[in-house]
Amino acid sequence: MTEVSSLTGRLLVAAPALTDPNFDRAVVLLLDHDEEGSLGVVLNRPTPVGVGDVLAPWAALTGEPDVVFQGGPVSLDSALGVAVIPGEEGPLGWRRVHGAIGLVDLETPPELLGPAIGSLRIFAGYAGWGPGQLEGELAEGAWYVVESEPGDVSAPHPERLWRAVLRRQRSELAMIATYADDPSLN
Repeated sequence: MTEVSSLTGRLLVAAPALTDPNFDRAVVLLLDHDEEGSLGVVLNRPTPVGVGDVLAPWAALTGEPDVVFQGGPVSLDSALGVAVIPGEEGPLGWRRVHGAIGLVDLETPPELLGPAIGSLRIFAGYAGWGPGQLEGELAEGAWYVVESEPGDVSAPHPERLWRAVLRRQRSELAMIATYADDPSLN
């Protein structure tokens, strides 16, 4: 078996040719990536469900839009909290994933984390890949791998995130941001 270089904390940006409707123009933050597989959340799929409707104690800590995001097609009945907490030390109930980005234990009382949180998003479900599956998709060109920024987690206009992430790249990927939603209309 070949060694897997960890992509934890990076973004997967869906290539325009990716045909899976679950990931059309998706931006996925990888929360875990190793030889056993990968797990991430789609950052740009807001739902109409308010955080206050399902996790009321956390609603005051989420940014705009203050809705639950569909993190992916797996386990839609489960919730994940992803928060940005600046500084070296994170509070009890938060586990660093990469840089200032980490996972929130939603069983922790929100008042313990509230003062430290820079931003918080709640995700229903997640995106998951088995061993070698993501590497296969990367080899096929389905995803672009780019560095994440803490602001990606809490982008106030998630519908613009795909283009924004591509546009900030210092390579030919910046040109892909101009790719038409429907290329047949060109």
